[in-house]
Amino acid sequence: IQIITGQLQPSSGSLKVFGENPWNQPSVLRRIGYCPERESLPEHLKPMDWLSGLGQISGIPRTAFPELGIRLLKRVKLGEAHWKKRLGQYSKGMRQRVKLAQALMHSPDLLILDEPMNGLDPMGRQDIADILKSLAHEGISIIISSHILAELESLCKNVMILNWGRVIASGAKNEIRSDLSQWAEELSVRCDDPQKLARILFEEDHVLGFDIQKEEQRLDFRIKNPSQFYQNWNQLLQDSGLIVFEISSKSQSLNQIFNKVTT
Repeated sequence: IQIITGQLQPSSGSLKVFGENPWNQPSVLRRIGYCPERESLPEHLKPMDWLSGLGQISGIPRTAFPELGIRLLKRVKLGEAHWKKRLGQYSKGMRQRVKLAQALMHSPDLLILDEPMNGLDPMGRQDIADILKSLAHEGISIIISSHILAELESLCKNVMILNWGRVIASGAKNEIRSDLSQWAEELSVRCDDPQKLARILFEEDHVLGFDIQKEEQRLDFRIKNPSQFYQNWNQLLQDSGLIVFEISSKSQSLNQIFNKVTT
């Protein structure tokens, strides 16, 4: 993140943002909005004063305020009742909203957020998620660094997993799941005779274990090498003569994927 935002030069390799090296390149940095994990908000200032000061540093005329500040605070859903308070009186979640407002001030093309959900309650997280989805629909590219993977799963199209500075998985979520197909996957089948299905699957090399739920007429089982197993799956069901009511797969969450590729 520090290299993307022009704060550090890479010790090796190269990086380009909008086709240019971001180091000491104001034309690139003007197109980036950055919301850092660590904050240094001046506790004695009110949010409108803080945003106005940053705006002037960014070249936004003083006359744009307070209208611009009001629009930003409303956009990040910071209630008007809090605008007269000093930043030192703000909760962690409120401070996160102010940081997001400052990152949006100059209408960036790229938004970089470091742990944006940190300190937010469930309602606050949903608010931020809705805001980010809206920004993405407007054409703003967003990079999020986070350890709250459940939130990322509902937000992001593409994922990169880093472990000690190395990229160990990268791509669309479904592509990553496919790349990790060597790990076991769980399937659940509801049919008229789950015990018969268990006997049939017992002969299959890719099936690892069973759990028969008689009352629910369901068989839960684990498979390895899913891509190979599925090649014969439809034919196996047809030959079995079973009446199948439902088949479901427990897709791996980002948390599960992260745990697998980092251990």
